[in-house]
Amino acid sequence: MAVVTVSGQIGSDAHEVGRLTAQRLGIDYVDQEILVAAARALGVPMEAVVSHDERTASLGERLGSMLRRFLEQSAAAGAADPMLGAGGLDVLLSRTYGEAAAGEGLQEVSDELYLAALSSIMFDLAGHDNVLIIGRGSQVILSDQKGATHVLLVAPLEHRVERFAQREGLGPEEAAKELHDRAKGRADFHHKFFKEDVDDPSLYHLTLNTARFPPEQAAEVIGQVVQRYSARE
Repeated sequence: MAVVTVSGQIGSDAHEVGRLTAQRLGIDYVDQEILVAAARALGVPMEAVVSHDERTASLGERLGSMLRRFLEQSAAAGAADPMLGAGGLDVLLSRTYGEAAAGEGLQEVSDELYLAALSSIMFDLAGHDNVLIIGRGSQVILSDQKGATHVLLVAPLEHRVERFAQREGLGPEEAAKELHDRAKGRADFHHKFFKEDVDDPSLYHLTLNTARFPPEQAAEVIGQVVQRYSARE
């Protein structure tokens, strides 16, 4: 049984390493895109939006049930109208780090309600075990989660700009500017909602320089750490 959070500096290949790690450990992989897709799928027959692969379907069904339960709880608590429908939840979860830090989108939703929504979803995911979560403050929200392993991926700026430019199809200067803006949004998000420096190694069990490890090797190292730490717990 394992709960893993992976936070990565922009351009450190967190998504690729996270997917490979989840595959290696045989656990579910959840990132922002998957959560947004689940929110958009609310009210749509599950067979129309997920693969027939048993594991994928199981994750899709679980996420759908989890988000529906959250919306019901929000309605019962008298939360603001935008949170009471899949459309509002879709927009809420799709906000970038920078947008969330700046309070953009769904102006009716307070920072407190946004953080409560994010925390509720993270705790629900972790409560089922066997999940790897990418970012969104999961390493702070689940800091006291028994048996959870928190991983930070870093790399030198030059390496990250090069990787980011390749991934996004951008020139070096444009890539450097976009990376800077996204990195600022990530830092602002964690400072605003958690009063933490997102790259503080003390928040994590393992900090890994992905410039020194290709994704497959990084996933292998993380997998070994997770298995040993989970067994110890």
